[in-house]
Amino acid sequence: MASKAAIEVGVVGCSGIAQIVHLPILEQLDGATVTAVCDVDVAKAKTVGQRFGVAAAYPSIEALLEHPDLDAVIVCTPNHLHARHTELALQAGLHVLCERPLGTSREQVSRTLGVARQAGRSLMIENSHRFRPDAWALRRSVSNGQLGEIFHMHASWQRRRARRPRTSEWRLSREYGGGALMDLGVTNLDFCLWLLGYPAPERLTAYLPDRDADGVEDTAVVLMRLERDVTCSVEVTWDLAAAEDQHSFVALGAAGFGSLYPFVIQRMTPGGVVDVTPRLAPGTENIYRASYRRELGYFISVVQGERDEPLPEEQEVLLSIVEACYRSAEEGREILL
Repeated sequence: MASKAAIEVGVVGCSGIAQIVHLPILEQLDGATVTAVCDVDVAKAKTVGQRFGVAAAYPSIEALLEHPDLDAVIVCTPNHLHARHTELALQAGLHVLCERPLGTSREQVSRTLGVARQAGRSLMIENSHRFRPDAWALRRSVSNGQLGEIFHMHASWQRRRARRPRTSEWRLSREYGGGALMDLGVTNLDFCLWLLGYPAPERLTAYLPDRDADGVEDTAVVLMRLERDVTCSVEVTWDLAAAEDQHSFVALGAAGFGSLYPFVIQRMTPGGVVDVTPRLAPGTENIYRASYRRELGYFISVVQGERDEPLPEEQEVLLSIVEACYRSAEEGREILL
């Protein structure tokens, strides 16, 4: 589409992520104006809209899509609605940024990607970790061979128990895309695969305990072998008995290693181990919020026609891994992909 001074954006779903991240950041960004919001709880939509200066509030995505002059939408609804709401927006001729994951099954994701191709509109998945400067620096070190051949990657996200879902919301329903694997695991799985250029998975084993028997896993432990004999381990939980969430990421290579939390890159030389961690410019806000700001700015530039963004085909690979994890846990065996 032709470039324009500012795009008009609709936000679908007035959940916490919309209120905490998308709406306040978009309120400050040049190049975009939020002109409509919707939520099945229309009273909440009106309240949230008033808080962020959005005049139009609707009870459904169907009503929002009738709003004049929209260019794009941001989908912030529960996981099981992501694919449907994305497809409706694409079919209405709008560009879409959808909260992760794109769908709850590979079949669903494949269908949605097909709708995007047919509509000829841009589709991005909210993967803000891909917009962190430390993640990009580590990815460059991996891709340019600075660490040698990567043979193992490990990622974990341990969320403190106080933040665990405790009511009958969608996160506690497997059918609706709930559980720790879908909530936290897809982020770390995508992060590992993205850093390696999304190599093909070959086999995996997963353990998904439901310790309090509420119907979904509270912890997910996944061990996966990728092509080129690279191994990958991912651990996530909602049940950390601590005051703060814990994160870790490590990439092990034949000639060095890289980590986040803290950000360190070291490599072996004939003279010994050398720290080659690049210096990053200090930011004025925390790294998580800053990564969302960069991602939203990037999405605006895509909608304005300033950048070309390929469709997120890798989402099919990601959801095939998620499905294999559930099969492995249910059947108690390794799954070949």
